[in-house]
Amino acid sequence: MIEFFTSSTFRTVLSALNSGFLKTLQLFFITLIGALPLGLVISFGSMSRFPPLRWLTRLVVWVIRGTPLVLQIIALFYVPGIQKWFNWPSGESGRMMAVCVAFIINYACYFSEIYRGGIQGVPKGQQEAGQVLGMTKAQIFRHITLLQMIKRIVPPISNEIITLVKDTSLVRVISVYEIIWVGESFIKKGMIWPLFYCMVFYLLFSGALTLALGWFERKLSYFK
Repeated sequence: MIEFFTSSTFRTVLSALNSGFLKTLQLFFITLIGALPLGLVISFGSMSRFPPLRWLTRLVVWVIRGTPLVLQIIALFYVPGIQKWFNWPSGESGRMMAVCVAFIINYACYFSEIYRGGIQGVPKGQQEAGQVLGMTKAQIFRHITLLQMIKRIVPPISNEIITLVKDTSLVRVISVYEIIWVGESFIKKGMIWPLFYCMVFYLLFSGALTLALGWFERKLSYFK
């Protein structure tokens, strides 16, 4: 057991954990960059005045929100190849691409419902006042609806972002080597402490995000 605590072994384990940490961060930020704008587009579809588009969008959102993310990852990665539609690139890059697509679609659907609630929560009278002032629909949305919507959606969006931090661990189902997969791999060698490293990472990362999102919410307090 002593060999497990030598300086060289410690550096090796720490290097592997940091590699998994970077993979987790990569998935987290790619998901946010893709899902936040896509969720807004989907919310427009779910509020469309064209019934077929509105029904189709809401059906897709219902399916995505009603099924486990881990199942969506498995289906998105394996089904296209089995059905001979297309094949993801081989190796780690292909698996990472598949999970990024799955995460973006999943979280975009959750964000879309938050956006929709925020948009529909803005009083109609304010939009009508904008029309009276001669503002276009785009101007009304940008200067009246959007700013108030952001204030309303920050708390629920914050909850989803914190959940995203923990959901990144699901990618191990198709062997993407994120931080928990790396930490667990050392259990077979008799080392438990890497798992505590993982726990500390999640706590610190979630804590930092909570502080940052809380600061952002306070900066929007002028809408009160």
